[in-house]
Amino acid sequence: MTRLGRTVCAALVGLEGHLVSVEAHVSPGLVHWVVVGLPDAGVLEARDRVRSALVASGWTPPQARLTVNLSPAGLPKSGTTFDLAVAVAVLAAMGEVPEGVARVGHVGELGLDGSVRAAPGVLPAVLGLRRAGVRDVVVPAAAAGEAALVPGVRVHGVATLREAALLHRGGLPARRAPEPVTAPSASQPDLRDVVGQPVGRRALEVCAAGGHHLFLLGPPGSGKTMLASRLPGILPDLDDEDALTATAVHSLAGTLPGPVLLRRPPFEDPHHTASVAAVVGGGSGLPRPGAASRAHAGVLFLDESPEFRKGVLDALRQPLEQGVVEVQRARGSARLPARFQLVLAANPCPCGHAGSTVRDLRCTCTPQTRRGYLSRLSGPLLDRIDVQVDVPPVAVGRWAAAADGEGSDVVARRVRGARAAAVGRWGGAVRSNSQIPSPVLRSARYRPSRAVLAPLLAGVERGSLTARGFDRLLRVAWTLTDLAGRDRPGEDEVAEALTLRTTAGAA
Repeated sequence: MTRLGRTVCAALVGLEGHLVSVEAHVSPGLVHWVVVGLPDAGVLEARDRVRSALVASGWTPPQARLTVNLSPAGLPKSGTTFDLAVAVAVLAAMGEVPEGVARVGHVGELGLDGSVRAAPGVLPAVLGLRRAGVRDVVVPAAAAGEAALVPGVRVHGVATLREAALLHRGGLPARRAPEPVTAPSASQPDLRDVVGQPVGRRALEVCAAGGHHLFLLGPPGSGKTMLASRLPGILPDLDDEDALTATAVHSLAGTLPGPVLLRRPPFEDPHHTASVAAVVGGGSGLPRPGAASRAHAGVLFLDESPEFRKGVLDALRQPLEQGVVEVQRARGSARLPARFQLVLAANPCPCGHAGSTVRDLRCTCTPQTRRGYLSRLSGPLLDRIDVQVDVPPVAVGRWAAAADGEGSDVVARRVRGARAAAVGRWGGAVRSNSQIPSPVLRSARYRPSRAVLAPLLAGVERGSLTARGFDRLLRVAWTLTDLAGRDRPGEDEVAEALTLRTTAGAA
């Protein structure tokens, strides 16, 4: 006797979940289980996990030919989150659960003992199901809180495959999914700890207020890493959209610290030995998020940036411009969100003492070595960095004194005020001045007078400033305007913006 059972799941391509119909067809023939529809190794192994889970749960697997089809067949399927959907479709074909399961989403991994376990990517999978019109989803009990972060979906958490069957039969009261919670704010380093460095502190505040990228150049121990690590502490909380996207990325990457919504900007600082795949995403099979995507809506910090491989640095050009990473693979391509603030830190040379006047700290690098070191940061990459400043050694008198600068809370208030002014002016989807489209920036309504722009126009005429650099400096000038509480950039804002880009000697 031929029987067919159906349910639905979601296949992840990058962060985007696509609806997948899971069909289990039982037909006369030799006992044989086959999975079709472009499954990877993890999906193919579901046959053995499902068979063992059925036996452990008290059912006898079909003693016939069983074909599991994952449709659309042309969409690659990967991971272990199809296990629960395959098992429920088989139970529907066996007549153990009602046909109504065809309209219910199932996401979860099965253990050989019939337990339903959480797996990376539950949140983006449920997001994909919601977009496809699915309103009920069954997920592992351990991931119910994570799935509940998606609004408009009824989440049912189960601990075992038998519980899932009882739920569909109406014999098990649905567990109420936990209320969505926000991740507790971790203790963050305070800007008050930074001694001296008025230019560095000013650059940090400007970058936080406008969402700009930052390059810090200075000798070892001058405070570059301290400054960079304090940038997230002065950034505002994430709005609902960014919080959900950032949480989904970390769910897919398997780095989500529990069923919580991330409200604070993430901070990623990969080691300089990281590969291209580790930073921008990739890996075997379908691409997975790298540090650039995990830093979405937050900060990506590359310490000792010239030590990174050139391919890694140049791979960041696209996300710096577009806010997404597009990873192409033979089996398919994926788009991953990657709108972050990039912070680069570098020594002036390999030994770090170029320009030092201290006898014991004289630079030992050859002129050729010094030139080659910073040239690893390509011109096109630096042209995308809005703010570039020197971080000189701290004077002995300042170093010996207690830190007396403003704390992160004080600076954060000014940053929030500047961002609110920018959103009120630009409106729409613009969250910061760094996202202003060039046509709007250069329009007659917002373009400053020619006299105010004279220093920037002169730089373009000399060739020391590109058209991209012109726009980026103008965005920085708008941020300085918002911090000063003014309506339009003047000569002072444009001059300071130019200073904040040329101090490091790279325009």
